[in-house]
Amino acid sequence: MLCMVCFFAAEKPRPPAMGFTRRLPQAGTSWTRLRQTNAGDPSRTSMMHPNIMHGIKCNFAFKRILQVDRTLSSSLHLLRSFVCQPRLSPSPSPRTSQIALKNVATSEAIQKHRNSLANWFLQQPNEERQFGPSFALDSIHVDPVIRETSLEEILKPSPDLTIQNQLKASCNQTISLQNLFDLNACGQPVRNVVLYGTVGTGKSTLIKKMVMDWCHERLPSFELLIPFSCEDLSQSNAPISLRRLITKKYLHLRELVPTLGTTNFRVLFILNGLDRLNLDFHLARTELCCDPNEPIPPSAIVVNLLRKYMMPEASIIVTTRPSAVRRIPSKFVGRYVEVCGFSDTNLQKLYFQMRLCQPGCVGVSGPPTAEEASKQDNLVEMLSRNLERHNQIAAACFLPSYCWLVCTTLHFLYFTNSVPPPQTLTGIYTSFLRLNFSGEVLDSTDPSNISMMKYVAKTVGKLAHDGVISRKTSFSEEDMRRCFEAEMKKESELNLLDVFRSDVFRFFLTPSVQSGKEHTFVFTIPIMQEYLAALYVVLGEKKTLMDRVGKDVSEIISKVSEDVAVVLSIVSKVLPLRILPLLFNLIKIFPRYFTKFGSKDHDTIASTMAAEMFKEEDYFNDDVLEQTNCTILGVEGPMRHPDDAPDDEAFELFPIFTVGLLSRRNRSILDQLGCPITNLAVLETAKAMKKKFIQKIRKGLPQPEVMDLLIFLHEFQNERFTAEAVQSLRTINLSTVKMTPLKCSILASVVGATSHEVEELNLGLCHLDVNSLRILFPVLLRCKKLHLPQNGLGPEACKVIRDLLLHEKCAVSTLRLADNPLTEQGARYLAEGIAGNRSLRQLSLLHTSLGNRGVEVITQHLAQNKHLKELDVAYNSVTDETALALVEEVKRHPTLNMVHLYFNEISEEGKQALHQMRKDQDGIRVLIFLTIGTDVSDHWDTILNVVQKNLAVWDRDRVRQHLGMLLEDLQCSRRQTANPLKKFKFMSVENKVKRMLGELQ
Repeated sequence: MLCMVCFFAAEKPRPPAMGFTRRLPQAGTSWTRLRQTNAGDPSRTSMMHPNIMHGIKCNFAFKRILQVDRTLSSSLHLLRSFVCQPRLSPSPSPRTSQIALKNVATSEAIQKHRNSLANWFLQQPNEERQFGPSFALDSIHVDPVIRETSLEEILKPSPDLTIQNQLKASCNQTISLQNLFDLNACGQPVRNVVLYGTVGTGKSTLIKKMVMDWCHERLPSFELLIPFSCEDLSQSNAPISLRRLITKKYLHLRELVPTLGTTNFRVLFILNGLDRLNLDFHLARTELCCDPNEPIPPSAIVVNLLRKYMMPEASIIVTTRPSAVRRIPSKFVGRYVEVCGFSDTNLQKLYFQMRLCQPGCVGVSGPPTAEEASKQDNLVEMLSRNLERHNQIAAACFLPSYCWLVCTTLHFLYFTNSVPPPQTLTGIYTSFLRLNFSGEVLDSTDPSNISMMKYVAKTVGKLAHDGVISRKTSFSEEDMRRCFEAEMKKESELNLLDVFRSDVFRFFLTPSVQSGKEHTFVFTIPIMQEYLAALYVVLGEKKTLMDRVGKDVSEIISKVSEDVAVVLSIVSKVLPLRILPLLFNLIKIFPRYFTKFGSKDHDTIASTMAAEMFKEEDYFNDDVLEQTNCTILGVEGPMRHPDDAPDDEAFELFPIFTVGLLSRRNRSILDQLGCPITNLAVLETAKAMKKKFIQKIRKGLPQPEVMDLLIFLHEFQNERFTAEAVQSLRTINLSTVKMTPLKCSILASVVGATSHEVEELNLGLCHLDVNSLRILFPVLLRCKKLHLPQNGLGPEACKVIRDLLLHEKCAVSTLRLADNPLTEQGARYLAEGIAGNRSLRQLSLLHTSLGNRGVEVITQHLAQNKHLKELDVAYNSVTDETALALVEEVKRHPTLNMVHLYFNEISEEGKQALHQMRKDQDGIRVLIFLTIGTDVSDHWDTILNVVQKNLAVWDRDRVRQHLGMLLEDLQCSRRQTANPLKKFKFMSVENKVKRMLGELQ
């Protein structure tokens, strides 16, 4: 009954009747809220405005009168009808209409506020938009674990900082976001909640999710939500009132703000990043103020809100780092809540599943194809298996920010196929740090205002660099003390270290989970060690004692020289002595000398990069992209036993990160993080590095190291430097390197920095496909010798090769496509390319499943080609008729003089006919057998070398059969000759064939 009375009172206000007088509530009162709050909680009526209560009682009494017994006299019935008549046809008073309009205006203002906040918080950072698909907070989100704690637990030092204890602690006393303002353990209402967590646990994202929930009416506990950034509030100390501050940030609330504090409006203030503000709760420094219209400094507004002296009915949620929790007296905090990240591995898997399987993850619009969907599922499955068997990865993904980094890196490795690649590996890690630190200072109360990243580079960077130099990844407590506490002599330095330990330490370092190393620390993500070591070097933090003294002396003398110059300029006007200019010039020499001395740092950086880049002990490691992939997805196959000795660390990403940090884009981000690198330093480092690298390039490198060099040049993002380096890289051998679309993009980008021709490009056994060839197309055009064997290329790839051969700028003179399933259909595309090409001189189609029909198609198009000199169609199941027709066409060709036909299905009669055709015209060489009559063929070595290289690839039974036939021919010819030298030559060739047969068995 009470609910219905409230509803009618709100929707259809009526004039008083039967002598009852009812006073309407004050302007701005929400009748909708009144109905909601009292429908389920009658006890709340005592908190209502007296006028509202009076109106409710009058209506209730009036309803009781309407329930008079039906047996009353007709006069009383008429009287009741008369009394009810005006209620059926109300005539609203001007005051009632004004209140209704006021409520409509309030509702519109709140809805406009919801829309405005939703649009603002839906804007994702650049990092989210650049690295694959991002989460829309209004539709998809994985909430981190949050748990209720106490101030005593926060301030108590942790006796054991192992990952296992962290995960156990985070599972206790969990609480949901919806229940933060529930009654506490004592049954008292909670008005102030402090939400804290270390860097990377997801505080800011959780708050954004909370705001989005309110915008979509999924947070019904509050009618109005007002978020403030404490970083924004800290920018000004000018006095301002709370109401003016709200309307300044949210103009559309100007009509609603005057009613705040005067009604029972459920308001939630969000103060994000309280560690950015210096709050003082002492009455002597921050006066009491309860008037929202009184101008006071923003920090004073925050203090009085938390004191509950201003707007005591408002709810407040504060986010902060652990070091700043104690800045708020505990008597003003109703609940402490810690954000624990993804302490549950299932949350990590859910995050990866949702992020990596989004439709836009493969880089194309629309739903993924079946092949792309299978690729995504396989990626998630491999990642899940590695999480289950590799505890260190699960420990790293305890932080949601590292889950983001894992997904971003995988997207970069697997779904990048543009030229040039949109990002670099260094750029990913630099952007990752901006996403988590965004130029924050370590401690806002410290006068030095050192940026958090600058402090990390000086301390954690030193530890990381020492580990890279000594080739170790785990660090003892002694190592930690040496890097963090060695030069700590002041109280302020110890305070900064204390803040770092509580807020940032676990972001970079974590206890090892490896058996026997529980009390050592490792980097949360192994690659981060190499990144921070590189940052430590490029920022010039690696200095000898002489470097530091020289810099200090240079600065002192520079200041002194400026003062002396002023004095000397004044004295010289009075006493024009010749010695004064001499003294002045001598003083100016010192800064120049020490500046020149300091330039040796850049030579040191260049030498370090060259030494680490070309370490011979790292030559047999995979390229750095494969190493990066392995750290995330693990190693396929049997795992190494924990008791086995670990493999030597390569640390090949360290020099790549070092040069990557010198790129313009990364320097811009580092400058935002408080770690500036000057253009002059980059220029001098590049000059010192150029000579060292070009010398190493010309000496030749193993295949994985060539790929690392290409990645190195791509990370630098310096076209002039890359062009000069690539011009000395005439031969590029990448055989056996797994060429993913990303690596193909990097190769195309780096080689595309210059227009010179590449003498030779070997991409044999590189897992190329059609997309890879399309990405590499501009590079392939400029290659004179192009090797593409054993890549599984089929007919579709032949279309790309046809277009390559028909291109007017094609420079390919040698093309090897051996051991690819081209088939007859692929031969048709190749034949079109051969007919219209002018550059090709040698073409190898060895073991490409052409068959008779494929070779016949190529034979038909040979007449249109005027430049080909050598054609290899060996091991293609060619029979006598097709082979004879091919050689017949070759005899008519103006330039073609060598045909490979061995390991085909040619009979003895066919071989004799082919041999006779060769005799008819000198200059035609047909490689079909190892013997020519009673002599060994001049090309026996060529044939056997090809067989030797392909023993592991070709069909073993068929190769054994052909080798047996060759051996019989050799033995037969040896018996027919009487020349002992020829017999000896036959026997040496026979022995080589027998060794091959032995290898096959």
